[in-house]
Amino acid sequence: MDPIPEIEKKSALEIKLFQEKKLKELLTYVNANSVYYKNLFKVNSINISSINTIEDLAKIPVTTKDDLHKFNKDFICSGAKIIDYVTTSGTLGDPLTFALTNNDLERLAYNENISLACAGGTKEDVYQLMTTLDRRFMAGLAYFLGIKQMGAGVIRVGNGMPEFQWDTVARLNPTIAIAVPSFILKLIEFAEQNNISYKSSSIKKIVCIGESIRNEDFSLNTLGKRIKEKWDVELYSTYASTEMGAAFTECKAGKGGHHHPELLIVEFLDENNKPVKSGEAGELTVTTLGVEGMPLLRFKTGDICISHSEPCSCGRTTMRLSPIIGRKQQMIKFKGTSLYPPSLYDILNNVSYVKNYIVEVHTNDIGTDEISITIGVNDPPVNFEKELKDHFRAKLRVAPNIKTDTPENISKLQLPEMSRKAITFFDRRKTI
Repeated sequence: MDPIPEIEKKSALEIKLFQEKKLKELLTYVNANSVYYKNLFKVNSINISSINTIEDLAKIPVTTKDDLHKFNKDFICSGAKIIDYVTTSGTLGDPLTFALTNNDLERLAYNENISLACAGGTKEDVYQLMTTLDRRFMAGLAYFLGIKQMGAGVIRVGNGMPEFQWDTVARLNPTIAIAVPSFILKLIEFAEQNNISYKSSSIKKIVCIGESIRNEDFSLNTLGKRIKEKWDVELYSTYASTEMGAAFTECKAGKGGHHHPELLIVEFLDENNKPVKSGEAGELTVTTLGVEGMPLLRFKTGDICISHSEPCSCGRTTMRLSPIIGRKQQMIKFKGTSLYPPSLYDILNNVSYVKNYIVEVHTNDIGTDEISITIGVNDPPVNFEKELKDHFRAKLRVAPNIKTDTPENISKLQLPEMSRKAITFFDRRKTI
C-alpha cells in the first residue's frame, strides 16, 4: 500500500477542484445541522449556493475562539450521534469542548495514520506513547487510533516518569517515541545520571509534539540541536490542534509539515482577514472537511506561520506549513520591539545552567508590556543575570527582567493541577 494518499500527489488544480466539491457538501451539511452556522448565514444574508470556489469562502465571516467559547454547544450538529467528548488544553483560556462521532474518530485515526507514515512510520514499528490518553485529551487518543489503524504496535506509557519510560524501552524495544521535545532532554539527563545506554537503545525516531524543534528556515532550533547533540535520533516535527482534528507532519526532508487536503481547506490571513501574499506570514485559518460532530468554517487558529508550495522530494505536492512563528494572542510589544515567546525560549534553551523556566508578561504602570522570566537553576555562575541579559540584547535588542527559583518549584508552576502539558508562558496583561 502506498503510504501517500493519491490526492496528496495531485496537481494544485486537481486538489482545488477536489476541495471545492467537498466544500459544497460541507456547506449543505452545516446549513442543515449547525445552529451556529445556520444563524450566521441568515444574519449575514449568505446564500450558500453562491459559494462554489475556495475564493468564495471569503464571503463567510471567520470563526474565532471567542465564538467557540460563547456559542460552544451551538456548533454541535443536530442528529450527530456523539461518541466521544474532548476538550482543548486551555493554554490561552478556558478549555473548549469538542464532540466527535464515530466517523470523526475514524477521520482522526486516518489523519494520524497518514501523518505518522509521512514521518516514515510503518506497521513494523512499535511506538512508545509519552503523552496522556485520559483527561479528555484528543492528541493521545488520536495517536493511539492512528497507530492501531496503521497496524503498528503501541505502548501507552503516558507522560513524565523518566525511570518508567526507560524501563519500558528496555523491556519492550519500541522503535519510535512520540513526545514533547523538552521532555526528551529530561529523558537524556536521567539516562546519563543513571548510566543508561540511551544512544544504543531501540528508539531510532522521535515524533516531536507540542513544541517546535525548527527555525523558520527549517534548520534545527536550539531545542532541536540540544537533542541531536546528545542523541543522534531522527527527529520529526508535527503540529496539530483539537479544533482541526488533523495534523501537519514532516517527512524525512524536514521542510515543513505536510497538508492533508482531504481533511482541511487552509487559508493564511492578515489582521483584516485578507489573504497574505505568497511567502508572507499569516494566521493559519482552517475549514474542516469530513467532520460530523463540530465542523468549522474559516476557523482562525491564532497561530502565525508561512506556507510553502514547491513540491517536496518525498513525492507529495501538497502545501507545507512552516514552524509556528508565534501565537497571535501571545505577541509582546516590549520596549519598541514586537516578539513572540518562542524567540525567548530559543535563547533560554541554549544556556546550559538554565534547567527550566517560565515567562510572564504583564502591563506596567505606563500601560506597556513588561517581561519577567524566572529560571530554574541550582548553581548559577557569577554575573549570570548580566550574561543572560547580554544574550537577549544580542539576539532581540532588548532584555527582560530575570529572577531565579529552584527547578523543582518551576516544574510545579509549569504543571498546575490537572494540566495535561507544561505551561511556560503566562499572560497577565490587563485586558480592556
